[in-house]
Amino acid sequence: MSAVPTTSLHTNATPSAEALKQEIRNYTFNFGPQHPSAHGVLRLILEMDGETVMRADPHIGLLHRGTEKLAESKPFNQSIGYMDRLDYVSMMCNEHAYVRAIETLMGIEAPERAQWIRTLFDEITRILNHLMWVGSNALDLGAMAVMLYAFREREELMDVYEAVSGARMHATYYRPGGVYRDLPAQMPQYAESRWRKGEKLKRFNKWRGGSMLDYLEAFAKDFPKRVDEYETLLTDNRIWKQRTVGIGVIPPDLAKAWGMTGPMLRGSGVEWDLRKTQPYAKYAEVDFDIAVGVNGDCYDRYLVRVFEMRESAKIIQQCVNWLRANPGPVMLDNYKVSPPSRESMKDDMEALIHHFKLFTEGYSVPAGETYSAVEAPKGEFGCYLVSDGANKPFRVHLRAPGFAHLSSMDAITSGHMLSDVVAMIGTYDIVFGEVDR
Repeated sequence: MSAVPTTSLHTNATPSAEALKQEIRNYTFNFGPQHPSAHGVLRLILEMDGETVMRADPHIGLLHRGTEKLAESKPFNQSIGYMDRLDYVSMMCNEHAYVRAIETLMGIEAPERAQWIRTLFDEITRILNHLMWVGSNALDLGAMAVMLYAFREREELMDVYEAVSGARMHATYYRPGGVYRDLPAQMPQYAESRWRKGEKLKRFNKWRGGSMLDYLEAFAKDFPKRVDEYETLLTDNRIWKQRTVGIGVIPPDLAKAWGMTGPMLRGSGVEWDLRKTQPYAKYAEVDFDIAVGVNGDCYDRYLVRVFEMRESAKIIQQCVNWLRANPGPVMLDNYKVSPPSRESMKDDMEALIHHFKLFTEGYSVPAGETYSAVEAPKGEFGCYLVSDGANKPFRVHLRAPGFAHLSSMDAITSGHMLSDVVAMIGTYDIVFGEVDR
């Protein structure tokens, strides 16, 4: 076989400066929506200079379902279920903002026991949200085990959701005038199966021998030890700190300018929490602390959320103590907003009519407008509600914390590496049900 001439393999010609300019240029590609770290439906168009992000353009709307418009075509009480499906990791907190807006316009207030139950479930929801966050964020950054640990406790609280409402996620438990029903006197137990039997079944049913309050008390006492386990895995982990310390630093003035709330704002050192600054439900009567960050990076926001889980367990314990000592009604005794009991419907024609009218026509809310906000796990979730005196809202607008946070993506990630974009998406704690609405 003849040899190949060397001149065809090697050349002494050097590329011109013009040719080099053409070769070195930024390139653009999609990050998501299929990427597992894009959390479902985020399409992020990244302009890259090698591994460095020059520009990030988030495209949203892939989960837009017209929630705000749909609410205008239904009676007030039939849109509560839509709120669960906005931020579908913080279900009851969404309900709370919407229900409070209706109560404000109607000039009614839920009974005291219902207010304590709402406070209790807002904190249960906060723990549920932060457990999902710490597990998924750790998974995004390469720590697999934390997800398994976090979901262990998450299942225990999902059982509480199911016991009060019948649904593990979309509860529709908060109602204008109170809550759907009182806490169960008996916590459901696991039945024997091929997977759970003998000593294992006893271990699973250990906390379930009494009421829901007994179950929650046992959980609140045990939970700090579980948080210690998460911190053992992450807080001093060298790789975790390399991925989060100094990444996505947001100065306090920039956090305010972007309209950030919740852990995103507190992680930057701004002490702002609606539970303290504008108390609602029974937050003025419970004792808890607020954590604020120092550096405003992803690591500080992680520490803030971990601290919040510990404080939520303290609030749950205080709510359990009050609810155990103070039985009472959990719904207003007003058939215009709350349904009559099944027993009274069987004997009283008026009660049957009230029930029929409530669930078909609903109730007319006095004309006016209001804005009601709660400190949801991700930040300030607000409901701007306009009524024209009919039985349906004239306008509903929902203030989603993730929407404001995501708008800062380009400003925060520019100059970071591609792998840091994953850390930033995780630290925002974005759920697109509420962003796209």
